[in-house]
Amino acid sequence: MTTPLQNHLATGATHLCTCWAVTRSNGVTLGFTDHDLPLSFDGIDFTPESGLSARALASSTGLSVDNTEAIGVLSADAITESDINAGRYDGAVVQTWLVQWDDPSARKLRFYGTIGEITRARGGFQAELRGLTEALNQPQGRSYFKTCSAVLGDARCGVDLSDPACMAEAVAGDTDGQVFALADMAPFNDRWFEQGQLEVLTGAAQGLRGVIKSDALAGGSRQITLWDQIKAPIVAGDQIRLIAGCNKRADTCREKFSNFINFQGFPDIPGNDWLVSVPRSDGANAGGSLFR
Repeated sequence: MTTPLQNHLATGATHLCTCWAVTRSNGVTLGFTDHDLPLSFDGIDFTPESGLSARALASSTGLSVDNTEAIGVLSADAITESDINAGRYDGAVVQTWLVQWDDPSARKLRFYGTIGEITRARGGFQAELRGLTEALNQPQGRSYFKTCSAVLGDARCGVDLSDPACMAEAVAGDTDGQVFALADMAPFNDRWFEQGQLEVLTGAAQGLRGVIKSDALAGGSRQITLWDQIKAPIVAGDQIRLIAGCNKRADTCREKFSNFINFQGFPDIPGNDWLVSVPRSDGANAGGSLFR
């Protein structure tokens, strides 16, 4: 059975355009088209002359990244430099359709993937588009380490991050987006949130996250320092959420989270010192194991 788009292509006189939809991690979807009039379908409005275009799609049977890029102009009403700097487009989902512009129901999805590396120059941007097969290029299988291979709160870990012992909400004070001075938030111990995450819940930076570098108690207050600055304005009064950190060690899993039954590491695996151990003249060489 042929599709409406195939029937249209068979006529030889085509009315075609390209439409792109970019869906950010916070659920905001932006639509763009190279047609000269607006189009709408699937609940998305595709705006023309928005400064976004894409190179010709090129895919292969291998697992390499699809050879395509989105090229656009930074503008106040579409994709802004501040949003790119804040990381709102990192990992955003991209869909591309070939559309009959006088009948948008005749269309074909040609690309589905995510945004990779973004570079900016001369008032514009260039974004790498990564196809679905990109995930298959990542290392697969399990590695054997003393430390845990799970991510805190994921299905293998099983820790409930909504538990009051794992999460706390606070009100931000004056901050540069990297260092936060907060109330003590008892009963959380010193360094409780170290290696965890800070998420902004309200304000201009809503939805943005940062990884916590250090968490120190001093003088009745708690100072949270992130590895990287959140590049969006955070003002006094904005709500933030702190998620506990995990250093992947067995004793932390057992004592901090009471979750040792789900520990995904191998704390008793012999180390390199055992692999290179040899008999010694001053040791007990009775033919037994060298590993004690």
